[in-house]
Amino acid sequence: MPFSPNQLKDEAIHEGKRERLVKELSGKGITDTAVLQAIGKVPRHFFFNTAFLQRAYEDIAFPIAAGQTISQPYTVAFQTQLLQIKKGEKVLEIGTGSGYQTAVLLEMGARVFTIERQKELFDKTKVILPKMGYAPKLFYGDGYIGQEAYAPFDKVLVTAGAPFIPEPLKLQLKVGGRLVIPVGEGALQEMILVEKVSASEFRQTNHGSFRFVPMLTEKNK
Repeated sequence: MPFSPNQLKDEAIHEGKRERLVKELSGKGITDTAVLQAIGKVPRHFFFNTAFLQRAYEDIAFPIAAGQTISQPYTVAFQTQLLQIKKGEKVLEIGTGSGYQTAVLLEMGARVFTIERQKELFDKTKVILPKMGYAPKLFYGDGYIGQEAYAPFDKVLVTAGAPFIPEPLKLQLKVGGRLVIPVGEGALQEMILVEKVSASEFRQTNHGSFRFVPMLTEKNK
């Protein structure tokens, strides 16, 4: 069983494990101190099934509900570092998942608008994140179309593998904004950074191969 939101406990042993995880990520090339500090604060074990708590601070992805995974901490850190988050920025997250990446963004002072298409995951995160003291704007829907009502966004983060870069996500970026998205239909995706140079001009760069669950358009009702 996952944690009951009323039974969440973060103790010294967990803090120690997070410190070791932060050192591991630093050793793997994560240099953004704000990213590392956020990962050092977010209790990742809260997002785990109680049967697997001993694995919560390993640098691995791990299965959660609805056939999805909680992302590897290195991947969370890498994507977040690539975004170059500044306090107070509006960030659109496509794929709330477990809520772990959402919590990291919130710890960095971002204002997070996050969309989840899996109803089971949406229902869990809308309970657990507020219990942890986090207050993102949560939406149940299709991430491909973004969240135009709240646009433009300073940053957009996609946490699932997409076959292409959805045009609405680019259009909902502010000029000067950054979109980070894993693109590809095979077992591996390429981490793409899209920078909005002007209202009609974008710069795209590739930042290596990663493995994500696929991004889907239909809502899971």
